[in-house]
Amino acid sequence: MFSDELKKYDWEETTRTIMAMTPEDVKRAISADRLSDWDFMALVSPAASDFLEQMAQKSRNLTEQRFGKTISMFIPMYITNSCTNSCVYCGFNCHNKFDRVILTPEQIEAECIAIKKLGPFENLLIVTGENPVKAGTDYIEKALQVCRPYFSNLTIEVMPLSTEDYKRLTLSGLNGVVCFQETYNRDNYKKYHPAGMKSNFEWRCNGFDRMGQAGVHKIGLGVLIGLEDWRTDVTMMARHLLYLRKNYWQTKYSVNFPRMRPSESGFQPNVVMSDRELAQLTFAFRIFDPDVDISYSTRENHEFRNNMATLGVTTMSAGSKTDPGGYATYPTSLEQFAISDGTSPADVAAHLKAFGREPVWKDWDRIFD
Repeated sequence: MFSDELKKYDWEETTRTIMAMTPEDVKRAISADRLSDWDFMALVSPAASDFLEQMAQKSRNLTEQRFGKTISMFIPMYITNSCTNSCVYCGFNCHNKFDRVILTPEQIEAECIAIKKLGPFENLLIVTGENPVKAGTDYIEKALQVCRPYFSNLTIEVMPLSTEDYKRLTLSGLNGVVCFQETYNRDNYKKYHPAGMKSNFEWRCNGFDRMGQAGVHKIGLGVLIGLEDWRTDVTMMARHLLYLRKNYWQTKYSVNFPRMRPSESGFQPNVVMSDRELAQLTFAFRIFDPDVDISYSTRENHEFRNNMATLGVTTMSAGSKTDPGGYATYPTSLEQFAISDGTSPADVAAHLKAFGREPVWKDWDRIFD
């Protein structure tokens, strides 16, 4: 399991290595055909900030070689904000006082119908809080069954499950799983996740192994930028990606690194990442793994997303609501976090085309199920 592999890497030593990288190290990493985690550290180091133009060019070339000039479009559907966790940065924190929503199958179907009116979406991300009793595997399975007639590709972002539960859900239309480790800093993890099932670092970290063992078609990894030193956190995620590719080589992978946005929690980020640094990180991941899907959500602003669509990003959300039932049922319920890009799906698509990119609404067909 990766939690054991992670013990090989010291957080502070990794940080020191990153900060000690030189311009020569960066040049070698940019020119390398096959990169190691050491090369990745060079690309995210402060020393690489003077090489962004070269990194952007290589990132663009690799992206077009592997993905063409396309951007895969998806939309999230939040179906419950009921949660037993007390994550200090999240609007769904169980201690926040507001009415909790668990959508019924009929309400989930109404959300599907409302989403289809927004645009020709076929890639749906189903999101829940973490409440295994009230919104556990049975509930998630029913949601997949309701959504399946409306969408060709279903991904979930829910609590980590057992291998058996992931296998079960693949039989109900599940194509992919996204899970945010939030931070790989084992020593500080409990500080941000003091109670609830999410406080178990090993269970969450090893969830990706269970996804791979269950044969999930696509696995998405992510860290939340704002908790710990971003350079060290994403290096740990890069090591995690290397491990998963070695052990579950038939699986597709995506990476996400959203910057923290305001939420009901009132938590203030410990680290603030600039647009320039996010661009550097995006280029670094594309050069490190030319085949990985890089996803940007509506946490990022419209202009920045448009620019990055030509330089390494391959998947984007549009028209997002982060509140359960936000498309049709409860348009004023509590958001998990505030979005930054409220542009309509049609306008997002038009702007991507103006930047020379083709929005792809469907990249999976029921014939392959």
